[in-house]
Amino acid sequence: MRTVDVDIDVAPEAGQQAGLTTAATICLPDEVPTDPVVCFAFTGGGYNRSYFTRDLLGDGTPSQAELHTSRGWIFVAVDHLGCGGSTRVRDMAEVTWQHLVDANESTVRGVMRLLSAPGCRDDLPTVESARILGLGQSMGAALLILQQGQNHTFQAVGVLGWSASHAVSWLPPGAPRSTPFYFPRGTDVGVMTRALHTTAMPEMAPDENGLPATAAGFHYDDVAREVVLADLVDYPLRRGQLPFWATDVIPPSSMTMMSPGAVAAEAAMIRSPVFVGAGERDVTPNPRSEPAAYLQSSDVTVYVQPRMGHMHNFASTRLTFWNRIHAWAEGVLVEPVPMTAGIDMATAGAN
Repeated sequence: MRTVDVDIDVAPEAGQQAGLTTAATICLPDEVPTDPVVCFAFTGGGYNRSYFTRDLLGDGTPSQAELHTSRGWIFVAVDHLGCGGSTRVRDMAEVTWQHLVDANESTVRGVMRLLSAPGCRDDLPTVESARILGLGQSMGAALLILQQGQNHTFQAVGVLGWSASHAVSWLPPGAPRSTPFYFPRGTDVGVMTRALHTTAMPEMAPDENGLPATAAGFHYDDVAREVVLADLVDYPLRRGQLPFWATDVIPPSSMTMMSPGAVAAEAAMIRSPVFVGAGERDVTPNPRSEPAAYLQSSDVTVYVQPRMGHMHNFASTRLTFWNRIHAWAEGVLVEPVPMTAGIDMATAGAN
């Protein structure tokens, strides 16, 4: 796998200060086939694009990007506006869901133009036609639902670790569950403090070890203790000692995503095939009820991966999960679309 890092100008579309860019890593197969899958992957809150592109546990297992590119895909891992390698926003409290969605849409269009313009960059291939896939994990999945419902950007989408009706953190059996305070979509998050964050997600309050109550829901029992501690103690700041997969920036508006029905309207507008992928422990309380949220999609697949927590790519069973995603995508993405500069992405996801 060969990687190319790019920065995409998103300031005008994101409604923010001039000079803002999003960071993306384009992962390329050794040989680009005719009509490849071009997969855009969006991370969860508190994580950067290394979540998809690197061996998170250091055990020699291929990354998710490596698995897909070894089979001919072009895999594009994206950092959200203001997060990871993307340029920082002066005040993240002013960044709304819509800003994040619009920035991701601009990122997709920008990468598509780079891949479709002959000779645009010496380090990128020219792709004339492709099959376009969107994947999102956790917060990235919530934003993907919004993007697809509004813009019909992708020919198919994988919603990983999120519920289209109501995301609820997993807690160990018998653990007390405090009643959260829901913040409706559109709430002025500029006034939200860390205390209010915990009010919205009481399960994130730290215990005596600094771990949130839902730690066992984020990482299954067989994930190494040192990895769990590095990832979740003082999440997302992680005491200033960020592991390579982490970012210390989470858009405050993401707290409103935990409210019931936060993305339901856009989910009902999605017309493309949908893959609902969940871990055995996840924020999807009843995965098998999820197809009901996608009222206009005629093809909704549900897959629950055993021995997997919410942060799928740390799980010992991650290869099985990625293989299932790959097989599903190859099965539903049968008609390539032209990869012309300025492609009308709404057409790509219209069917």
